[in-house]
Amino acid sequence: MKKDFQLVTSRGNLVRISTYFISAPDTSPCVFLVHGFKGFKDWGFGPFLCEKLAESGFFAVGFNFSHNGVGEDLFNFSELDKFANNTITLEVEELGEVVNFYKNSGLGFKPKNNQIGLIGHSRGGAISLIYSAENSDVKALALWAAVSQLDRYSERQKSAWMKNGFFEVLNTRTNQVMRLNSVLLEDIIENMNRFDLMSKIAKINAPALIVHGEQDLAVPVAEAYELYQSSKIENSELLLIEKTGHTFDIVHPFQGSNKKFDFVIERTIEFFQEKLNQKDL
Repeated sequence: MKKDFQLVTSRGNLVRISTYFISAPDTSPCVFLVHGFKGFKDWGFGPFLCEKLAESGFFAVGFNFSHNGVGEDLFNFSELDKFANNTITLEVEELGEVVNFYKNSGLGFKPKNNQIGLIGHSRGGAISLIYSAENSDVKALALWAAVSQLDRYSERQKSAWMKNGFFEVLNTRTNQVMRLNSVLLEDIIENMNRFDLMSKIAKINAPALIVHGEQDLAVPVAEAYELYQSSKIENSELLLIEKTGHTFDIVHPFQGSNKKFDFVIERTIEFFQEKLNQKDL
C-alpha cells in the first residue's frame, strides 16, 4: 500500500512524502530513503526500493527535500530557484522534521516501534550521516554511493563562485543548466567542523552498511574506503559491487532492476533485518 503526505516545515517549506507498507505500519521498523543531489523520491529505483522494503516487513518512507528542485508534478526540475538556494543545513534540518513527523503521528498512526533506519544515496548519504551522528534515534544506517566530503570544489571554482554569486552545473539527463547560489558554498565553509564526514562516521554507534559501485564516476570508490576506515569497524560493513557505477546500473525513468541492484537491495534488507528489531515495542 502507498500513501502520500505533505509536511509544511518550521520554515514554511513543503516536503512531499510517500509511504509504503503491507500491514501493521505502527509496529514495523521504519526505513527512510534520503535522496541525493539532483535526486528525488520518485527517481529511478526509489519507488521500487520502497516497495521491496515494504514487502520485507518495513514501513518505508521516501520524501523530497523542499529545495531539491522537483515540483508538484514530482518528476521534473520545475523549481530551479529553490534548487539554487538549497543548503546542507536545510536538508539535515528537514530530515529531522520528517523523522519527527513520523514519530509524532503525522503519517497516519502513532508508531509503537522506535527502530529507525536510513538509506542515504550519494549526497543523501552525507545528510544521513550528519543526522545520525547528531541524533540517537537512528539505529542502522545504509550509505549507498555516499560522498566522504562535501567540499568538492577547487579553490578556483570557489573563488569564481563567490565572485559571481552562483555556480552552474549541468544535469546531463535533462540538459538543464542548474544554478547553485553562493549560500550553499557559504554553508559548507561556515560548517566545516559540523560537516566533517570522517569525524561524524567515527562517532556514530549505529551499525553502518557502506555500499559502492567499483566503477562509480560520480563518487569515486576511494570515498567508500575512506568512510569505512574512519568508522567503528566492528559496527561497519563495506560492500563493493563489481562493474557498476553510481546508481548500480539503474536509470530514470525506471526500466527494471538487474542482478547487481537486486543484490544491493537483498543485502541492505538483510542488514536492516539484522540490526532493526522489535525488542523495544
